[in-house]
Amino acid sequence: MTNVDKLRVGTSIKDENKVIERRQQIIHAGVKLFKEKGFHRATTRELAKAAGFSIGTLYEYIRTKEDVLFLVCDNIFDEVMNRLSQFSGTAGTMDDLKEAIRQYYLLIDSMLDEFTIMYQETKSLPKQAMHYVLDKEVEMVAIFEGILRNCKKSNAISLPDEAIYLAANHVVVQGQSWAFRRWALKKHYTIDRYIELQTALFLQGIMQGEK
Repeated sequence: MTNVDKLRVGTSIKDENKVIERRQQIIHAGVKLFKEKGFHRATTRELAKAAGFSIGTLYEYIRTKEDVLFLVCDNIFDEVMNRLSQFSGTAGTMDDLKEAIRQYYLLIDSMLDEFTIMYQETKSLPKQAMHYVLDKEVEMVAIFEGILRNCKKSNAISLPDEAIYLAANHVVVQGQSWAFRRWALKKHYTIDRYIELQTALFLQGIMQGEK
């Protein structure tokens, strides 16, 4: 499946590389505009201007403003998968788990606006696109669930299966809280210190959960 097929957004342009390049411009413009004005107040004409396109050119790559929001969400999941796929086949050591958490949290720190917009505005997507985004969220949790199961297989941890799923959700949500609550958290922590403390609290929690 190509990137263009996966995005499920229609285009009249046949050059896939050009579509990917132009849509990255649209994504960046959309994030900036949605942050400044909000998704509902932003117009496609403003999106075109922010991306450096005419309105006609914009419509060659997207059909609606909701398409831009979908592309923003899909781009987040691409970045998460690219960053964390290296851990899917690891031996399941505590170092693997710690590094996966660190990489995920650092990614969120580099995409604060994207994560915030995704969770504020996903409800504005058409039903099919919204389900796609929610399914991708489940896939994100599944990455950490797989890492934790590998740790269990290697006897690094001994959590029951039902706790592994919950622990994986905990990692994902606590990482995303850096985006949602950064206005308060940044007064007390750097991203490195936040990662250090959250990882320590998480590991302490799963070790207690083994008892």
